[in-house]
Order: sequence, then C-alpha cells, then structure tokens
Amino acid sequence: MALIAPSLLAADFSRLADALEMIKSVGATTVHVDVADGHFSPDLTVGQPVIRSLRNSTDLALDVHLLIERPERYAAEFVDLGADRVSVHAEATTNLHPVLAEIRARGAKAGVALNPSTPLEALEEVLGELDTLTLLTADPGLKEQPFIPGSLDKIRRAAKARDERQLRFAIQVEGGVSLERVEEMVQAGADILVAGSAIFHYENPRARLADLIRLAATARQTSKV
Repeated sequence: MALIAPSLLAADFSRLADALEMIKSVGATTVHVDVADGHFSPDLTVGQPVIRSLRNSTDLALDVHLLIERPERYAAEFVDLGADRVSVHAEATTNLHPVLAEIRARGAKAGVALNPSTPLEALEEVLGELDTLTLLTADPGLKEQPFIPGSLDKIRRAAKARDERQLRFAIQVEGGVSLERVEEMVQAGADILVAGSAIFHYENPRARLADLIRLAATARQTSKV
C-alpha cells in the first residue's frame, strides 16, 4: 500500500509535540522535514538542532529532504543526528555517487530529489543506488505552489524505468498533494505521498490525515514500497 508522510513544516511550530503525537496516533509511520538553506531554495527553514530535537522526541521515521547547496558537506551529519532517510537534490551537487554511498554507510536510506523541470534522465547513472526517488510535483517553497499536471506522466515514467530495470526504490511525491489527487498519484506509481498544508491547514488535521492514509492505502497502485 502507499504511505502518507506528513510534512512537519506546515505544522504549528509552537506545538510540534502535539503534531508528532497526532501523526503517530492516526497511524502514519514517517514524518517529512524539508531542510532549506535560503540559497539552493529561496526559503530558509530548519537545520541540525531541530532534527536532533525531533529524534529525541519521537520514534517516527525521520525523512529529511535537503534543499541545500553541496549537500555532501552535511548529509552524513543529518544521519548521525537521527535521520532515517536523507534525500539530496541532483541539481545541487556533482557528487551524487559519493554522497549516496556516505548516507548508506552511516546507516540511513539514501534518496535523490528532482525539481519539476529536471528530467528523469539526469539520474540515469544512479538509479540503481537509490532507496527513494522524490519527484517534486510543484515548485518548492513554503508558500503553497500549484500542482503541475504533467507531473503524473513523470511519475509513470519513473515507475516504468524502475520496473524495466528491476529496481526497488520507492517513488515519493512532494508538492500539491491533496485529498483529490491521492488516487491518481498512487495509480501513476507513487509509493509515498508527502502532504503538508493538505493536513495542517485543514480545520481538523487529525481527520484529514486519517482520510489521506485511508485513500492511499486503498488506491490501486502499480507498485509497492
């Protein structure tokens, strides 16, 4: 079944403990955290101290998405602080092979993220080294950006490439995930859907997360995590 990974940056940062408790109690197993440096990404979000605090506060899996320049400088540190999965951007480094190897050597799952305008072909030489491929289906940013309709075809092509090469990486989708799009994203081949404002900006986040988890689990998909 497909999974929902709530994006913590959309939560109320003055009540993170409550957000973590809610996420776990509803049945999600992973929390997603975007680490942005204000350079590679226009936003400046959280860093190492927050990841350390989250690790000390929850046993949920920490999925850390590094939207930073030259992620090879810090990827291993985030693993040491407790990240269970670390994804770096293909556009942010010329050293994908060594940074993925370092993440795995430290004991975490290694992933690569692609901006909407970056073609899948950019990962031709590293697909076999991935645990997770994150496809951004809206332009990155703290302010909600519109879903890019052509992203569904990109998800399908990623799933096809995985099947043809008999690989086992999970396809994660981030950006524009909503209750209305869960089924079509899962049918296209998504295994993990990152949802932020669709949960925490809703009047009843607990109920909305439960609905997302139910839909993701029951939608017919082309592949499994």
